[in-house]
Amino acid sequence: MKISKYLHSCLVFELDGYKLLFDPGKFTFAEGLVTPEVFADVNGIVITHIHPDHLDIDNLKKIADISKASIYTNAQVGEALQKHGIAHTVWHDGLHQLGLFKLQAIPVIHEPILDNPLPQMTGFLINDKVLHPVDSMEEALLKYQGVELLIMVTMAPFANELRITDFADRLQPKQILPVHDGYAKEFFIKQRYEAYGKHFEKRGIKFNHIYQIGDNLTV
Repeated sequence: MKISKYLHSCLVFELDGYKLLFDPGKFTFAEGLVTPEVFADVNGIVITHIHPDHLDIDNLKKIADISKASIYTNAQVGEALQKHGIAHTVWHDGLHQLGLFKLQAIPVIHEPILDNPLPQMTGFLINDKVLHPVDSMEEALLKYQGVELLIMVTMAPFANELRITDFADRLQPKQILPVHDGYAKEFFIKQRYEAYGKHFEKRGIKFNHIYQIGDNLTV
């Protein structure tokens, strides 16, 4: 399974020619370095929650029109898409199959944000190897302790590095793919990722320094 990053929390999972796009949000397209055409060959699109850094409705519609990919999401996002006439399938918790991807949908609680209601949010366990908790670090996720790969928030208005590393330390994944870094300039991301790398190396966890457009890893 190849996982490629396209800024912030936008990821493409690829397995046996099937491509699954997660969360093409506003930060992905903000500087014009990534366009909807980059995702012309995706087969499916998953939107985890309604926040704009994970959902850009205008560009999502363009991607769907270009790729003809089906969109899968939760009820709250579905309501927003319906208002714009965007076809979609609402997923509840449980197992779903797309290509060779087995996706266990997990209702997760978004970390608190200043003066903001919490959205409905769906995390995923992908092929029993990859835990994608999105913007959640709730205790219930620790049942996936020892998972092969954690997709980990690295910076956010709702968390600091002590909160983030405490969650990952207790989860004890074999390796980490960092996301949610679209707030920062490259020099700052590099600096903080060096700090994360040193921290997790001491704990036997591989931290992958992935932040450039198209950077990827295989699990």
